Amino acid sequence: MAFTALLDACALYSAPLRDLLLSLAGTDLFRARWTEAINDEWTRNLKAKRPELSEKIDRTRLQVDKSVPDCLISGYESLIPSLNLSDLNDRHVLAAAIRGRADVIVTYNLEDFPDSVLAGFGIEAWHPDRFVSHLLSLDDIKVCNAIKELLARLRNPPVALNDYLENLEKVGLSISASRLRVRLI
Repeated sequence: MAFTALLDACALYSAPLRDLLLSLAGTDLFRARWTEAINDEWTRNLKAKRPELSEKIDRTRLQVDKSVPDCLISGYESLIPSLNLSDLNDRHVLAAAIRGRADVIVTYNLEDFPDSVLAGFGIEAWHPDRFVSHLLSLDDIKVCNAIKELLARLRNPPVALNDYLENLEKVGLSISASRLRVRLI
């Protein structure tokens, strides 16, 4: 496996990005990891926004964990107090990345994970768009095949390729969506 990516809660929060990242985790391009605390965060925030979907969100969380073998990192908690981040609530993410031997943290919150801190651990923080673009550069055929399989699974309701790419743009993956549009259409 090429490298390990810790998926932050914000990367698992939106269904289009979560589905894409989990589908791409099914390739051998990277190893996806996260923690129960990260699961707690994205599901808590999603339930706060959509309380009527609480049971569905719980089922989705179980499916997320089942979709990637050995995805959950544990035993990182003792590292948290020693980490120096401006947002103390993000220290658990860095601690998990260290314990899980992640190369990158996939997050929208790049300012919360400064290079000056992460470099000492050999970790980088990447925006999801940069991450997916990187995977496209590694093997665009595997990425495109994973997306085709994802779209084939989306049946209720079905999602057209153009609509799917627009959804990726809406969640901040404009570069990736543009690159995928050239390869898939």
